[in-house]
Amino acid sequence: MAEARRALIIGLDCATPQYVLDAWGERLPTIHQLMSQGIYGRLESTIPPITVPAWMSMVSSKDPGQLGLYGFRNRKDYTYTGLSIGSSLNMREPTLWDIVGRYGLKSAVIGVPMTYPPRPLRGWLVASFLTPSMESEYTYPAELKAEIARVAPQYRIDVRDFRTEHKDHLLQQIYDMTEQRFTLLKHLIAHKDWDLFMFVEMAVDRLYHGFWRYGARDHRLFEPGNPYENALWEYHAFLDAQLGELLELADEDTIILVASDHGAKTMVGGICLNDWLIREGYLTLKQRPAERTRLDMEKVDWSRTRAWGEGGYYGRVMLNVQGREPEGIVPREEYESLRDELAARLTALGDEQGRPIGTRVFKPEQIYRTVRGLPPDLIVYFGDLSWRSAGTVGNEAVHIFENDTGPDDANHAQQGLFILYDPRSSERGEVQGATIYDVAPTILTRMGLPVPADMIGTPLAG
Repeated sequence: MAEARRALIIGLDCATPQYVLDAWGERLPTIHQLMSQGIYGRLESTIPPITVPAWMSMVSSKDPGQLGLYGFRNRKDYTYTGLSIGSSLNMREPTLWDIVGRYGLKSAVIGVPMTYPPRPLRGWLVASFLTPSMESEYTYPAELKAEIARVAPQYRIDVRDFRTEHKDHLLQQIYDMTEQRFTLLKHLIAHKDWDLFMFVEMAVDRLYHGFWRYGARDHRLFEPGNPYENALWEYHAFLDAQLGELLELADEDTIILVASDHGAKTMVGGICLNDWLIREGYLTLKQRPAERTRLDMEKVDWSRTRAWGEGGYYGRVMLNVQGREPEGIVPREEYESLRDELAARLTALGDEQGRPIGTRVFKPEQIYRTVRGLPPDLIVYFGDLSWRSAGTVGNEAVHIFENDTGPDDANHAQQGLFILYDPRSSERGEVQGATIYDVAPTILTRMGLPVPADMIGTPLAG
């Protein structure tokens, strides 16, 4: 094998192309330079376009079904309460840093979701926002934790409660987190002997969810002249300057990839999935709650319940199947017809006035190459992700216009972005049709390493 080249992957969670590439691309000096000297475009995300599983799909070139990861929380068994938060222990496919390590190359991996608890690698790892706390052992090797405390003493893994009305405090946390993250990144990029360097900055996601309504003119609550009208733009300008300082530390032959796991869009409202299932006779509670509350599985009358749902940026529907769930009542021979019935009715569900909203419903086995773990029986994009899935019960109506788990103005969008700069390439311009699965084979190819045959993406080219 010839000497491998270095690659730097800049992960910006939720960074959305309509801002970063379109509206502001020419106004962000670092981003603009990378775009003008390389290739760029939309990056089709996973179904669903969620931080977990999207980043792991990006670094493995495997789809969520192959990974057995369908969201932050996944069913670990067929009980009604058997949900677990995704962690590195759930990741059984090799990642980019695993693969480059096979060739004796070293990686620095910082803040990539699904890396807690830290697993050994050839190099250095700082776990992501899913780390329980800063007191946890969140680095590999373990002594790296003390180095972080010395270099970036105010380093944090995430902001506290991005769904809050305390906007000034949230914005300050976002800036502080980014400043300390880049303090650490600049230290590591300059002082570690790395071949692959990858980090993910979560602050973009937190910014969008907390401040979208203040800057997005298509949001129903947007008010011109509000005090946070420029918060989205000002943070992107700050982030762009931080990226510029970081890139000054990379050598002139380094491959640079900027990528996001998904995009963002205005949240029109929420569809109360479980309240709809109750209204339509699929879900029965022993007693209807007097006010909005989470769905308590102990208060469900499973003897009369055929389906229930989970909330989030997308919806998940589970069926109560005989012989599968503890108190299942749906005969297996009726499983497929019930799924079809639910899919058709959910697709037809309109807005609060009955107008079509373009809901899409997916069956896992039809969109993934294989289905591992315990997927939901249906995956629902209400309004093609313009509407959130609200999982609470006891809402006054099926349609709501404030997020049921706290202030949140943006939903996830199917397309993220990428910008690829390769100093040895003359490729230029926008590229169509790129997917999140193309990132890992692109990096391996550009580094001069073989691409595993089971990767489902293809290398990006201009």
